[in-house]
Amino acid sequence: MIRKKIDAKGMELTERVVAINRVSKVVKGGKRFKFSVLVVVGDGDRYVGVGMGKAKEISEAVRKGIDKAGKSLVELKRIGNTIPHPVNGVFGAASVLLKPAVPGTGVIAGGVVRAIMELGGVKDVVAKVIGRTSNPINVAWATVQALEEMRTPDEILRLRGKKSPEAAAE
Repeated sequence: MIRKKIDAKGMELTERVVAINRVSKVVKGGKRFKFSVLVVVGDGDRYVGVGMGKAKEISEAVRKGIDKAGKSLVELKRIGNTIPHPVNGVFGAASVLLKPAVPGTGVIAGGVVRAIMELGGVKDVVAKVIGRTSNPINVAWATVQALEEMRTPDEILRLRGKKSPEAAAE
């Protein structure tokens, strides 16, 4: 699928740091520490992005993560406050199942998926990370992959070359 480039310049994006990982490199004089940060940004309505930042200081890594997340925004398809249909996203060992929920359910999801759904503006959804992975990076990319696969009913009808039920009744 061809991804449509979304410009984040005019948007008011909120960011959330989801995971911080300290990595070390053993050198002659000891260890050198760096930080790897996973950041989720979203406008709270339609667009959400995930980015990784790596640097010697956490603040610099967060800044880099926010920049990368702003460049990788994805449009989140919704019907009301929930998603249009159940969808499964896979990335590496992580598999994420997203299901629509009735109004008032709330976001029932674990850490990374919860952050992505809330910053994307979804109010009612049930999510489950399937498999034995505790890697938040793979879970985040699996969730983004699931969001890219999502289609609204109008898009599906248009892809099939059919008219919507309202247009057919006229």
